[in-house]
Amino acid sequence: MADKIDVTKTLDSYRAKRGEFRILDLPPRQYLMIDGHGDPNTSPAYAEALEALYPVAYTLKFASKRTLERDYVVPPLEGLWTADDLDAFTTARDKSQWDWTMMLLVPDWIGADLVDAAVAQVAAKKAPVRLAEIRLQTLDEGCCVQTLHVGSFDDEGPVLDRMHHEFIPSEGLRMTGTHHEIYLSDPRRTAPEKLRTILRQPVTRD
Repeated sequence: MADKIDVTKTLDSYRAKRGEFRILDLPPRQYLMIDGHGDPNTSPAYAEALEALYPVAYTLKFASKRTLERDYVVPPLEGLWTADDLDAFTTARDKSQWDWTMMLLVPDWIGADLVDAAVAQVAAKKAPVRLAEIRLQTLDEGCCVQTLHVGSFDDEGPVLDRMHHEFIPSEGLRMTGTHHEIYLSDPRRTAPEKLRTILRQPVTRD
């Protein structure tokens, strides 16, 4: 069997540096997705979303290893975040306004049939409350700007403000699509000041 694949080491989309805004073009990629609304720190829907995502992701990983002989590390959690007022992200940080889609990348060699089988296998045991809401969907972001934020999630505001209002306009770009975060650290095991999060914004040229 080939070595276990870790997409954070093989895909360019997981490369980012603190203090550097980088422009990159991303190909379409498929994810396990589930939607919700509200403060992720207090919303039961957020916890229930993760309780549904991870069992499917790990069941899928083991199925790939067993049936396709291709093993991989389950990728880091990612999130798409939206709000009617973008200041809810950069200044006010009013998390009660946030809509979100939590996601886990699915390797491109895995098809919908294997995902359906993984969901059915999880359901046959003890189905998470929101299992039926999980979907496999392709995300096509195209041109993006991203950077690495090191620190608490609540300290992202100034970095996003510079990205949105300084770097993106200075490059002749305009924001489009949805704010995207990639959580390289496990907040259960990492001090807030050491959390590593990729911040990504899809853009287009005027």
